[in-house]
Amino acid sequence: MAHAHSEYSTDSLFSVIFLSFIIASALSVYPLSPSVAELRPILMVMVLIFWLIFQARHVGLKTAFAIGIIIDLLMDSRLGLHAFATVLVVLVINLLSRQLKSLTMATAWLMAAVGLLSYQLCLWLLLPMLQNTAATQSALPLLSSIISWPIVLLLLRRFR
Repeated sequence: MAHAHSEYSTDSLFSVIFLSFIIASALSVYPLSPSVAELRPILMVMVLIFWLIFQARHVGLKTAFAIGIIIDLLMDSRLGLHAFATVLVVLVINLLSRQLKSLTMATAWLMAAVGLLSYQLCLWLLLPMLQNTAATQSALPLLSSIISWPIVLLLLRRFR
């Protein structure tokens, strides 16, 4: 889905991709009040989905796995939990990109929503098995992520 004629060199594109993940990780752990923190979008996964949709030849399974491990470390969760979920997101996005013939803003939003939903469902299913606790996470981060997807698209659109 990446454009064949990119005005950015591969090195500068890798720098932008790396920087976008650094910024997303910083925003993911930035301290917020408890009421606002409940609405925090799943930024690392949103940025990952953006790059999977628009620069799939530069971001793939290895990147998703690495991002998942970083999320595990940042969120102090079982090592591999988020890594598995982000790899699942890659598979879902790749499947969707093969099925959808044209990429419009609406289809990108749909792909992001399905990718985010698959990520969250994976976590909801795995958390009780791995941590012997019920998944008490609310759906608010998922909803705020789906709603705020156009902001990520707007901020990173020139690197499509």
